[in-house]
Amino acid sequence: MQDTSMVLLPAPGMGHMISMVELGKLILNHYAHKFSITIIYTTGSVLDSPSITSYIHRVSQSNPSISFHPLPSVSVDTSPTRSLPAKAFEFIRLSLAKYAPQALQQISNSSNIRAVIIDLFCTTALPIAKDLNLPVYYFYTSGAYALAAFLHLPKIYEQTSKSFKDLTNTELHFPGISSPLKATHMPQPTLDRDDPAYWDMLYFCSHLPKSNGIIANTFEDLEPKALKAIADGVCVLDSPTPPVYSIGPLIAEAEERASEDGNKGENECLSWLDSQPSRSVVFLCFGSLGSFSAAQVKEIAHGLERSGQRFLWALKKPPQDEKTKHTEKRRELRGKSWKMREMALAALGSASGSSTRALTKFVEAL
Repeated sequence: MQDTSMVLLPAPGMGHMISMVELGKLILNHYAHKFSITIIYTTGSVLDSPSITSYIHRVSQSNPSISFHPLPSVSVDTSPTRSLPAKAFEFIRLSLAKYAPQALQQISNSSNIRAVIIDLFCTTALPIAKDLNLPVYYFYTSGAYALAAFLHLPKIYEQTSKSFKDLTNTELHFPGISSPLKATHMPQPTLDRDDPAYWDMLYFCSHLPKSNGIIANTFEDLEPKALKAIADGVCVLDSPTPPVYSIGPLIAEAEERASEDGNKGENECLSWLDSQPSRSVVFLCFGSLGSFSAAQVKEIAHGLERSGQRFLWALKKPPQDEKTKHTEKRRELRGKSWKMREMALAALGSASGSSTRALTKFVEAL
């Protein structure tokens, strides 16, 4: 009798891998009797972390129902004139186009694949899986507001022939998002029409509605307006919008977030954090690729010092060729953080929680 499985396909990079693994663990926590998880992943990307091998080993040892299927590496043009997103997107595209069909066929020979779940940047796998008559779902690891914007982005692209980076006085309006967003504040790969990454982003976003559904790392009470706009079909105007399953928030376990070469520093930080009064620490973290220039770091540090608040700052060393980035102040996070935590626990905490119900609907759709 064939095993019944789900195939998960993360983009390169430790953050993408951890997110997809946590989704697999969430599915197994509720439906271990129904599914096994196979994670297909690329190798040799410039975004890969040295610690990813040990992370995969730890996950494999502690979760026997999760297996990993590496794809051979491919070569791409890495000339310094090309942007990092352009090089990364080409790597993913070539790797999946060359090796994903064989990998999916090999897995299907021994397992009944019920769904292929892909990262946004792995959209190349969507038509490949469809050709094999496999249902394809996206796992969107950010929130519903960003998802609403990306669903609507192809329509925004149609409305201008200029690059966002040149529209210094233009504000973009997205359904479900109350405040407009400056065109120059859009994510880097969407800014320059002369950058191949710009057209890659158009390809990714225009294929979101062609999937069987979108799994989102958020929950209903956190972003109700954006989720309603998506469900009402106002983000995608020329085709139906697939169902969105809000199953978040997903949070990696501490021992699996830690890299082998960073455990000591992390333990010291956590020990210090445990000794602080409740709700007294400001936490700053800007993601695995979030970094700042030396001048920006000094400005943030000066503001933290003047505030007099205890703080924990995940600070990443900026690349040498980093350009000055636009940053936006994040306001009112301190007062809202505990309320958000309570809302998240309610969404995840029982069979009646909105995220648990969304996961059930996703599995039932299979």
